[in-house]
Amino acid sequence: MQVTTKAIVLSTLKFGDTSLIVRAFTFSDGLKSYLLKGVLASKKGKLKSAYFQPLTQLEIVANHKNKGTLETIREVRVSYPYQSLHFDISKNAMSLFLAEMLTNSIQEEESNEGLFYYVESALQWLDTNNHITNFHIYFLLDLTKYLGFYPDVTQISKAYFDLLEGEFIDMANLNPNISGENLNYFKRFLGTNFDAIHNVKMKKVDRQQLLQTIVLYFELHLQGFRKPKSLAILNEVFS
Repeated sequence: MQVTTKAIVLSTLKFGDTSLIVRAFTFSDGLKSYLLKGVLASKKGKLKSAYFQPLTQLEIVANHKNKGTLETIREVRVSYPYQSLHFDISKNAMSLFLAEMLTNSIQEEESNEGLFYYVESALQWLDTNNHITNFHIYFLLDLTKYLGFYPDVTQISKAYFDLLEGEFIDMANLNPNISGENLNYFKRFLGTNFDAIHNVKMKKVDRQQLLQTIVLYFELHLQGFRKPKSLAILNEVFS
């Protein structure tokens, strides 16, 4: 079946000497993997490897057999040309980290329009704004709304957050939990929006600690989730 759909590139893997396997989150069908034969060798073909950098926003014409095999792409164009995301060192490091987080988090092979619109618009915000040091923390917390494990904020005044149960509690238990200053930052991000994230003032060590906590939160709630290798690079760039 031929499909025309928007797609966000999550990852690429070299296949043989001249081909790529591209994983993308599509508007029409959720997570899809495509085999691009000869794309690294061809200079005249319609498909160019430059289109498939992490988090590039595309419109593609693809053949979807929907049999769990690798699909094919017939045509591609960039639907939203980034102004800074792939050229600014800080934004590029952040985009590589977020691409890896999304690759490890999105497992649905079916349409999820709300999740697609959220990722699409958030990346466009990142591309066009400069106050981005807290972007990844807020993005990941808000992402959990669409993945099904957003923190239960009905008891947000309590002194601990149970990462396994996803709720605020009065006393520490045996589950991994957040408390103290880390919890204060966590609560502030739950009560803000993209345009106000720069108002959360943090030391780099606190930001790194909170990010590690959020990555753990993903590990506890997503089966098969792997800790991103690019986390160390991100911390290096933002130090």
